[in-house]
Amino acid sequence: DATGRILVPACHAPLDEATEREAGRTAQILGPALHEKFPFVPGARPVSDDPTELVLNRSLRPTLTVTGADGLPSLAQAGNVLRPATHLKLSFRLPPGVDAPAAMAAVKQVLEADPPHGAQVRFEVEQAADGWRAPTPAPWLAAALSRASHRHFGRTCAFQGEGWSIPFMGMLGRAFPQAQFLITGVLGPGANAHGPNEFLHLPYAQKLTACVAEVVAALPGAD
Repeated sequence: DATGRILVPACHAPLDEATEREAGRTAQILGPALHEKFPFVPGARPVSDDPTELVLNRSLRPTLTVTGADGLPSLAQAGNVLRPATHLKLSFRLPPGVDAPAAMAAVKQVLEADPPHGAQVRFEVEQAADGWRAPTPAPWLAAALSRASHRHFGRTCAFQGEGWSIPFMGMLGRAFPQAQFLITGVLGPGANAHGPNEFLHLPYAQKLTACVAEVVAALPGAD
C-alpha cells in the first residue's frame, strides 16, 4: 500500500474475546519476563507496553522478518560502486487459519508487480506451511490440567502460543479433528534449549512430568 507495507489478505482477522482473555491470563503469569529475558541494547524496548499484546504478537499475529542478506559488501570492502544484485531472505509468520500457499502468492504479486525505476525483482518461495491451532480443551481436559497445575505448581495453568508451526501437529489435527491435544515441554526458567550447552531445570521437569501423568490418568476410560 502507500505506506510501503506488505498486505496479505485475511492475515489479521479479529481475535475472539476468549482468545484475548486467555492471552491476558498468560501475560499476567509471565509478567515482565515476556520481554526482560531478551538482550535488548540500551534504549531499545518492546513494540508494545501491553503484555497481552506481546503474547498475541508472538503467536496469533503476522510477522515479517529479514533473516539473511547476500550481495551487501562488508564495511571493509564497501566502495563507491553499484551492486549487481542484492538477495534477502524473508521469514513470514502466518496466523493459524491462513492458507500459506495463497499468502505466498499474494506476497509474490505485491513484490514483483511494480518495482521502482524498472528494477528486476524475483520472489521465490523456499517452503511454506500452514499454522496450526489446537482445539478448545474439553471440560475433562481443562479440569485435569487445572488440578494438576494447582497440585504441583500452586496455581492454575495457562496456554502460550508460539510463532512457528510443527507440521506434524497440523497433520494430526486434520487426521483426528475431534482429538484433544496437550503439547508442552521443559522450556521454563532455568532451562536452555537448542544450544551447545543445552540443559533442563530438573525440579521443573519433575513437576511437569507429574502433571502430564495426572492428565493421562484422567483420560475418559483410562481406569
